Amino acid sequence: MEYKWMALIAIFISSFMGMINMNVVLISLPAIFNGIQIDPLSPNSFQYLLWIIMGYSLVTATLLLSFGRLSDIYGRIKMFRLGVITFTLASILLYLTPSTGDLGAIEIVGLRIFQAVGTALFMANSSAIITDAFPSNELGKAIGLNVVAIMSGQFVGLILGGILATFDWRYVFLMSVPFGLLATIWSFKLKEISIKDVKTKLDIWGNITFIGGITLLLIGVTYGLMPYGSDLMGWNNPWVIASMLIGLILLVLFPFIEKRVESPMFKFDLFKIRMFSYANLAGLLATLARTSVMLVPIILLQGVWLPLHGYSYASTPFWAGVSLIPLTVGIIIVGPISGKLSDKYGPRGIATTGMLISALAFMLLAALPYNFSYIEFGLILLMLGAGTGMFGSPNKASIMGSVPPQNRGVASGMMQTLDNTAIVGSTALFFTILIVGITQGFPSAMANSLTSIGAAQLVPAFSNIPPSGALFSAFLGYSPVDSILSSLPASVVTNIPGGVLNTLQGTTWFPQTFANAFLPAVRESYIIGAILCIIAAILSALRGEKTQHKQSDIKTTNAK
Repeated sequence: MEYKWMALIAIFISSFMGMINMNVVLISLPAIFNGIQIDPLSPNSFQYLLWIIMGYSLVTATLLLSFGRLSDIYGRIKMFRLGVITFTLASILLYLTPSTGDLGAIEIVGLRIFQAVGTALFMANSSAIITDAFPSNELGKAIGLNVVAIMSGQFVGLILGGILATFDWRYVFLMSVPFGLLATIWSFKLKEISIKDVKTKLDIWGNITFIGGITLLLIGVTYGLMPYGSDLMGWNNPWVIASMLIGLILLVLFPFIEKRVESPMFKFDLFKIRMFSYANLAGLLATLARTSVMLVPIILLQGVWLPLHGYSYASTPFWAGVSLIPLTVGIIIVGPISGKLSDKYGPRGIATTGMLISALAFMLLAALPYNFSYIEFGLILLMLGAGTGMFGSPNKASIMGSVPPQNRGVASGMMQTLDNTAIVGSTALFFTILIVGITQGFPSAMANSLTSIGAAQLVPAFSNIPPSGALFSAFLGYSPVDSILSSLPASVVTNIPGGVLNTLQGTTWFPQTFANAFLPAVRESYIIGAILCIIAAILSALRGEKTQHKQSDIKTTNAK
């Protein structure tokens, strides 16, 4: 087998593994929280949810640049191999999580962070290894196949999470181990053909400002979404304000520091290359938009649509994953085709068209009612998957093909950093939009709904549900009604008419009540996604026809 195909197989396995793991917990969180015995309505639960979801992406995003730089210095294959080994070990430890309750949640968050270190190591090198191995006239096809692994892995993770969670929550983490072992074994078939930049040093100050800035900003957003004192949200918390302010200051200082240090980890000079800068910005916006599709539909399906259509709360994670299959199908079909076409016709037109298709799909999603027809929903998801696949392959190929060979490690790290930073930022953004929307609409929706079924006396008790708790319940496919009723005095519960009690405890009352408050925020999220895609399409159209750096293919001939 030619070396280029061996390299692609190793990268394909690792990319698929990493992206599956990034999103597998989105669907399987109900099983994980039940397994470690966490009450979704307890005060600490929402922060665990956010950190289990975002901690992995945060650590991956903050370490990619440094690992890309280390790879340019010490070799990409060594760092890649260390990454898959670290990832596999962390997956085994997650499967063996010993504790329950708050300690169990903290252990999972910590081990997910350890796992993310391994992910950052191999993701920082993936695109660079492929670019080293393939000639320029086949680069789009090769990166296109890897983009299929990345993007399909994001959504396959949702499906597998739903399936595995029905058996045992620990299988969600054990699933990654075979992939990790296979990637580790295959990595020993790879050889170092990259051009090392031995004069480069690690950028200490750049790391401190970048990692510190993003981390503090995310901490502030996380606790800003949680109740504080008598407030439903914590934006008035002095610690939240201080964390966000310091984080922003560090991020503002980051580019100035990078221009003055000897070996900056973020080479801003690369942004002088038109295709590199425009394609990266377009990719950043596309990822911001795409992340909303991994959050909003899951909440809508698990918390509203599936219960309204007779699915038990216990089964909603599985069926939510199955319902998103058309999105993955669209990516898998179109991704490789767009990569081949970009090799022949150039990336600009194909990537731009992909973003315009995605924008149209977002607008169609925004027009759907909460009790939509699944056929319409599935067709729109298929369209969105096709647009995403059409954009991703040409865009990444144009980024990697536009830089000199000795900078591919740092370029790959920069590209992946922007992508993962967008995932973290988008998760925080759309959670904020949803919670703010629910804060505005949920109390009145709850009061009107209770009054309409003759249970106005329960309005004070049910109105105490914090917006984050309501969103958390919907995200986990969980009705908080039983928990609220159990907290009331027995004399109050016994005076509730039997018909009213049956309505409250049924599968339709809470989802329908929640939907009335939730749908405006859903539509706002999709409209924002459409706007981001339109801007990405404009940037993509402005990137230019061809890469500005001519690649040498001598390395590929020698590597065969």
